[in-house]
Amino acid sequence: TKCGKCGPGYPTPLEAMKGPREEIIYLLCIYRNTGTEAPDYLATVDVDPKSPQYCQVIHRLPMPNLKDELHHFGWNTCSSCFGDSTKSRTKLVLPGLISSHIYVVDVGSEPRAPKLHKVIEPKDIHTKCELAYLHTSHCLATGEVMISSLGDRKGNSKGGFVLLDGETFEVKGTWERPGGAAPMGYDFWYQPRHNVMISTEWAAPNVFRDGFNPADVEAGLYGSHLHVWDWQRHEMVQTLPLKDGLIPLEIRFLHNPDAAQGFVGCALSSNIQRFYKNEGGTWSVEKVIQVPPKKVKGWMLPEMPGLVTDILLSLDDRFLYFSNWLHGDLRQYDVSDPQRPRLTGQIFLGGSIVKGGPVQVLEDQELKSQPEPLVVKGKRVAGGPQMIQLSLDGKRIYVTTSLYSGWDKQFYPDLIREGSVMLQIDVDTVKGGLKLNPNFLVDFGKEPLGPALAHELRYPGGDCSSDIWI
Repeated sequence: TKCGKCGPGYPTPLEAMKGPREEIIYLLCIYRNTGTEAPDYLATVDVDPKSPQYCQVIHRLPMPNLKDELHHFGWNTCSSCFGDSTKSRTKLVLPGLISSHIYVVDVGSEPRAPKLHKVIEPKDIHTKCELAYLHTSHCLATGEVMISSLGDRKGNSKGGFVLLDGETFEVKGTWERPGGAAPMGYDFWYQPRHNVMISTEWAAPNVFRDGFNPADVEAGLYGSHLHVWDWQRHEMVQTLPLKDGLIPLEIRFLHNPDAAQGFVGCALSSNIQRFYKNEGGTWSVEKVIQVPPKKVKGWMLPEMPGLVTDILLSLDDRFLYFSNWLHGDLRQYDVSDPQRPRLTGQIFLGGSIVKGGPVQVLEDQELKSQPEPLVVKGKRVAGGPQMIQLSLDGKRIYVTTSLYSGWDKQFYPDLIREGSVMLQIDVDTVKGGLKLNPNFLVDFGKEPLGPALAHELRYPGGDCSSDIWI
């Protein structure tokens, strides 16, 4: 929609689907836990098939500090500010999951060569908010930026929200009222037409920071609840225990701003749960997809979960996508009926159960044989599909293979040695289906300073996991 007085993004999710094809992608690359003493950086990748630099990293912006563990990132403003012509999408906000630095990056001046605009120091967040270990960054219709936290400065769990001024990027304080943080934090999504925000839980930073210990699960130290917030009052109004839902990570409302439902991916229990509003105004949750574990030999436990680590909804709310990082498959479900998702596409992109690897599958409820290792352009892919991003038109998925450096090191040591990759999957949006693009590979094993771990991806014009419509 062309208009002289519009702000960033698009008026509706369906209009966004008509947006231009992506030509570059920004993604975060991590060196923490790899043995390379270099800062994490923001890579710019050329994804225009007509470009001579197609599939190449065309720019790298290193951060000024070491061991930040850049993880997820968002925009200074997005489609929630579409009605405000004074706003423009020119800055990326990069929180450090481990360091609690926040880097504001200027992508407006030169989109193909971003530059650092501002650094917010951890002590500013500690003193003004009493929060640390920062995760999801979302832009609000007020022009502010909100970032979720997983803990306090000592690494104890604390699910609060940092508010930044969207122009100066000064730390304003917490979004929630004093003393009103959730017991744990991770991701969040808001839907103002229903006066609601819902947040998820990983664990206390002290629990997950240096690796995964199964004993911590037995001890109940990992998250298993959703927290429902009153959007106007900034207060938690309901906590939803997830039946058979361990480590609820990424949460996505349907994009339609009238919708009062969405999905959350529960990593360790390897299922997708649907949350929805009841007639009385309270919220409920139900399991709608379960990925069965595989009985295995040669792994840390006798049963291997899929480990659902990222989920996405297409902008028309028709397809749900998620990655099973350990099993190694990416899945597409038709969720036209959100209560009854239907599997329409599945593709294996590496993973822990490939033929010839150290893990032997003894019992499998889904597969007749172990999948073949994935080789793209001569490179054997280490790790499994993890972060995913869908093109605006829904026809292409970009995939990276690193989850979190401390867990990468434990579950996929070859990922640390060889670096992660970025792949591209073609999507059948008519009948459903997923197909690897054999000509697309970005190999982060060949970075100038050594193999890097590539994580979350963003397009300059926004995407289906950073834009919220109000």
